[in-house]
Amino acid sequence: MRSLPPPATIGILGGGQLARMMVVEARRIGYRTIVLDPGGADAPAAQISDDFVEAALDDGAAARRLAERCDVVTLDTEHIPADVLYELEDACAVRPGGRILALIQDRWEQRTFVARHDVPQPVHALVTSPETLASASAKTGFPCVLKTTRSGYDGKGQARAQDPEELARGWEDLGQPTAVLEEFVDFEREISVLLARGRDGECRFFPVAENVHVDHILHTTRVPARIDSAIESEARSLGSRVAAGLGYHGVMAIELFVTADGRLLLNEIAPRPHNSAHFTLGGCATSQFEQHLRAVCGQPLGDPSPLGACVMLNLLGDLWSEREPDWEAVFRHPLARLHLYGKVEPRPGRKMGHVLVVARDARRAEDEAESVARHLGVASPSTTHRPVTGPTPDPAFG
Repeated sequence: MRSLPPPATIGILGGGQLARMMVVEARRIGYRTIVLDPGGADAPAAQISDDFVEAALDDGAAARRLAERCDVVTLDTEHIPADVLYELEDACAVRPGGRILALIQDRWEQRTFVARHDVPQPVHALVTSPETLASASAKTGFPCVLKTTRSGYDGKGQARAQDPEELARGWEDLGQPTAVLEEFVDFEREISVLLARGRDGECRFFPVAENVHVDHILHTTRVPARIDSAIESEARSLGSRVAAGLGYHGVMAIELFVTADGRLLLNEIAPRPHNSAHFTLGGCATSQFEQHLRAVCGQPLGDPSPLGACVMLNLLGDLWSEREPDWEAVFRHPLARLHLYGKVEPRPGRKMGHVLVVARDARRAEDEAESVARHLGVASPSTTHRPVTGPTPDPAFG
């Protein structure tokens, strides 16, 4: 793996908020960036990149033109067709490559890969017909969740069922796709493990994050996660096993359920920087975005140590429903940092930005985040949190 020092050019397929924060860090370090996105100059990352290509994410010819001007290509979404990446691999380095993306994009292939590497996951079965729908539900039991094998995110392409009739209706409503049926996991909490794997196979881990979703969209992330040291160690081990099995280079996340009896079950793999780790930009010595650039450019990895306890609040387009939000309400809180993504059109459910609170201890971070949420009119982090029955770590942190 060849090392690419600044001012090498990094191409990014997809111009959303992840790409935007990559560009911010790339500029600081001295790398050049070119972004491909159908939004053109209005795309969040294209607004600040050195150059951009306006094209659909499945436009292989346009991606090829971008790659020919770059030293390495990476991405901010796993929804780039794998075939596009395969086409670029003789033009420049592509990280992650088409092989990894093809596996991640097919939920059944992803589940099969996870099983092959002895990573625990929910009970699941493949559905291709009414007959296999019935046999799959016999394996998973009820309630269960039906998920299309491709293109599902933020709760899209899913149907939850309490009984066979509801399951049959859900499969019909989804268009009778090839799908994966999974047991419904009544988890105690959700966590994400974010790691970077470098050119020599070294893994460095960011703090394990605890996440709360509302309507399938991330609402709040807390660091440190309220898990004991044994669960944290196992979570990191699972992440390392997945990254090594993929032969991955870059930053990636695995989302895990923690059950009431302390088991870990893998939910999904994200082969890119992750929404739940935005806290690292301001909350860690090295952000996930700088770390990703270091990894894909073959540079030594940075120190991911936390700088304090963190609470991150996602800001969705619903907040703009009546008027521009009162940003002074954020600025009045000295520990809060506002991050807006530069998206032109606010829409309900659309991720428009986030607020990060970093404090010396978890209690102070929680209190400050509660106050920010109240003044902005965002749902309270505490009222959206699941009841906690397990041990709570010492709140002193950093």
